[in-house]
Amino acid sequence: MHLIRRPRGIIVFNELIRYYTYYTMNEIGSEFGEFVEALVTASRALVAIAARSLAGIEEDVTLPQYRALILVASRGPQSVASLAHHLGVTPATATRMCDRLERKKLIERVQNPSDRRQVEVSLTTSARELIATVTQRRREEIEDLARTINPEDRVVLIEALRQLGAASGEPRDSQWSPEWNL
Repeated sequence: MHLIRRPRGIIVFNELIRYYTYYTMNEIGSEFGEFVEALVTASRALVAIAARSLAGIEEDVTLPQYRALILVASRGPQSVASLAHHLGVTPATATRMCDRLERKKLIERVQNPSDRRQVEVSLTTSARELIATVTQRRREEIEDLARTINPEDRVVLIEALRQLGAASGEPRDSQWSPEWNL
């Protein structure tokens, strides 16, 4: 008998869970099952931090919309089709999301200079400011949480978290688009 877990929505850290979606009932008590359970718990904690970091900002931005802004910030201007691919949604869904973000003046659509038939999505100054504010809030809360972890345990977690980031395809901050600095 298989237990199937499926993440709902596209939420920042939950992309990692996608890689560990299927496992058997026999694995639940195993080291792998404990590993998955620890990831799910950490995911909930990090999603809660992400949600709190968005709370109270002037712009009404959902977590999926914020994720789209982060993808454009980290990967640079891109087509809506590329954004849809990275979000794991249909191009129509990404188009509607971009329409909302454009109305909020957080993205703009511009013609690709090398191919004027293609339109790319890029961030506005307001979006960059929003990302900087939300990122700072998130970093502060994560720093508070990290201070509660034994320093020796932090060393072990560094490599494990780097491997998870790499497995998810998420670029490190140092690999973000050259025009973007946090």
